[in-house]
Amino acid sequence: MNLITGSSLIFFCFSFIVPQVKLSAQTQRKIEFPDLPNYQTLISDLHQHTVFSDGSVWPDIRVKEALFDGVDVIALTEHLEYQPHWEDLPHKDRNRSYELAKEYAKNYDLIVIHGAEITRDLPPGHSNALFIEDANQLVHDDYIETFREAKKQGAFIFWNHPNWIGQNTQGITELSPIHEALMKEGLLHGVEVTNENTFADQALIIANEHELTILGTSDIHELIDWLFDIPGGGHRPVTLVFAKERSELGVKEALFEGRTVAWYQNSLIGQEKYLIPLIESSLVVDTAYYQMYGNKETQIANVVIFNHSDATYLLNNESDFSFYHATEIIELNPQTSTTLSVKTIESLSSFELNFEVLNAIYAKKMHPKIRLDINIKP
Repeated sequence: MNLITGSSLIFFCFSFIVPQVKLSAQTQRKIEFPDLPNYQTLISDLHQHTVFSDGSVWPDIRVKEALFDGVDVIALTEHLEYQPHWEDLPHKDRNRSYELAKEYAKNYDLIVIHGAEITRDLPPGHSNALFIEDANQLVHDDYIETFREAKKQGAFIFWNHPNWIGQNTQGITELSPIHEALMKEGLLHGVEVTNENTFADQALIIANEHELTILGTSDIHELIDWLFDIPGGGHRPVTLVFAKERSELGVKEALFEGRTVAWYQNSLIGQEKYLIPLIESSLVVDTAYYQMYGNKETQIANVVIFNHSDATYLLNNESDFSFYHATEIIELNPQTSTTLSVKTIESLSSFELNFEVLNAIYAKKMHPKIRLDINIKP
């Protein structure tokens, strides 16, 4: 999002900053979410920059960051029309960033997608074209010719940071006649609802109304760790892509079909039909049993729930039961188990717990609801 013109290039000195980092030492920061029934969940960051446009690092750093974070899919989307490092790093081939990243990633299980950022005034603003064949062919004076060439190359095209104050000082997303024309011609397929550290609530409304794929991206220019405070427990915004297979074609098919959820500042944003199976796959009841007090069985059921994801789930209790050790709002921390002490009043062999998931959003101020079926261990 930020068009950086004065940042120092740091790719030469990065090896001196972290000379002894090993991938095996980074497992605690790897992003993990469970697969869905019939789909693999691929962690994707599809909007990133290097020194080949207005970023501050060499492409190998983007590959290393992705490996550290457990990212499955990346795209280096350099600006086609904005090249602030040109005097220092002249290059005629707009495919070079992708080619280098592809080479650096060849020995790892990382999918590198060929992409570029169409950089125009609003409207239409900035857009990413993914799965392109030749970025050089996208350079045209007329924006519509660039979009049409991208489509000709089979690209998936999405609207970047539609709420960016650099192009709209109100920070809101407005659908223009130009965007409507792009959609009508099949030249716009998705929209970022989160970009870097911003959330575009109007973009989510537009995505739902026009069946655009929902995306969340880092739009990173400098270092992931700096911008998102990874050492302090932060995470980069990503798109969870629900693919039929772990391949570039699998990612492409899923994006065109809209099977995504964005993860941003611990919030999950997407269509309800994908949020619910993601949450249900994340939260698994390990066991449930009635608590003993001395030699007497109480009517307090201890329900042990394991969270198999990196999201901290915030749940609002909508059940018929209340909790012995918690209020109506409960927190399920990532990759660990939480015990809920449920006051069932009488001894039951089974019951339901119903929750509204507050850190998940499928429409403006709308949160998905889930049900956990509890079976008491004999």
